Amino acid sequence: MALATKDESGVAIMTDTVDAATAAGRLAAGVAAEPAGPARDAAFAHALQVLHERRDEFNEQGHVSRDYIALLKKAGLFGVAVPEQFGGDPQPPAQFMKQVEQISAIDPATGWVASFGSAPVYFASLPVETQRRIYAESTDIVFAAGMFPMFEAERVEGGYICSGEWQFASGCKGADLLGMGLRGGEETNGKPLTALVDPAKVDIVDNWSVAGMKATGSHNVRADRVFVPDEMTFVRGGKPTIDEPVSRYPVIAYAAQVLAVVGLGAARGALDYVTEVGSANASITGGPAKGNRANYKSGLAKAEADLRSARAFFYETTEEVWAKAVANEEITDRDKALLRMAAAQAAHVSRDVVLAAFNLAGTGAIFEGHPLQRFLQDGLVPAQHAMLQEHIFEAAGALLLGLDPGIPSFP
Repeated sequence: MALATKDESGVAIMTDTVDAATAAGRLAAGVAAEPAGPARDAAFAHALQVLHERRDEFNEQGHVSRDYIALLKKAGLFGVAVPEQFGGDPQPPAQFMKQVEQISAIDPATGWVASFGSAPVYFASLPVETQRRIYAESTDIVFAAGMFPMFEAERVEGGYICSGEWQFASGCKGADLLGMGLRGGEETNGKPLTALVDPAKVDIVDNWSVAGMKATGSHNVRADRVFVPDEMTFVRGGKPTIDEPVSRYPVIAYAAQVLAVVGLGAARGALDYVTEVGSANASITGGPAKGNRANYKSGLAKAEADLRSARAFFYETTEEVWAKAVANEEITDRDKALLRMAAAQAAHVSRDVVLAAFNLAGTGAIFEGHPLQRFLQDGLVPAQHAMLQEHIFEAAGALLLGLDPGIPSFP
């Protein structure tokens, strides 16, 4: 059954009565997280084991298969940010991100897809009734979004007519619900709007041809005059309509953190390789095992120290701000700036550590099939992301000095 709405010119736009919230719930309803405790821990351990076996498959096909995403759902990865009042089991950010880090130490691209288990924090600014509908059939919703470029949607009675093509919709082939970025206005304080749609209403443009993060399947999403009702749009980073610790934690900072932690995992995977495997390799020229060389020992030690230092800053800051969210204390712009700074630092140090591991591995690491290639190609990507690039340090430093950060909506 369909309903007709009209645009400003009087042209009818047909829309299904089954909205995106209901469609998402039905898509997700077949798989649910195991009960918290031993069963969920076992599901996570199983997912890690399977990933060892299938990571090459995901890389070759260019996306993480939906049946594997189902394993991550069973492990609870896609319910970590769903509020308790809707039946969720929200997790502290550090707890969730350490799981993403473990996944990324096996396959960073799969870790990137898993990191969007935190995405429901965005939904906290939706109307309460919309959130209730989204989670009515399942609290394990997989969300993917192409936010940019932001398009000017056509305003009609009750919502928007959306047309455009959005980039970088990571994990879109396995998503239960998709988002599209719309240009905001004075009413959004310059922040973008996100329009939520049923994946069946848009086209995935299969154009993800990249050197790194191949398995994220970050294709374009195209819409042609798709109607999105007002209640299925929200301001990205807008004021939450519910009040729980998970909705108090800074949403934009969290979005940057879950990507940065993928870099930490990639760096750990690379270091584990050069420590446990690469160090025993002898040179093809007849030299001693690489681990017995002075530059290998000192290079490994420095990389380990750098990674652990960045990781400690990252999680220390996370825990401090989370404690404020739990206690319902004010989370200041300085707190948010430290989160953004720690995330950027983690991403950039991780990239340096991956390159250090590559350097230690020597000539053999240049071959496509070398184990370090996975961590090299994927591990360089997080620091390239707009939320983690060098300018974040300048913006954070300006804010710490009481100056204008120079970036809209920062931190």
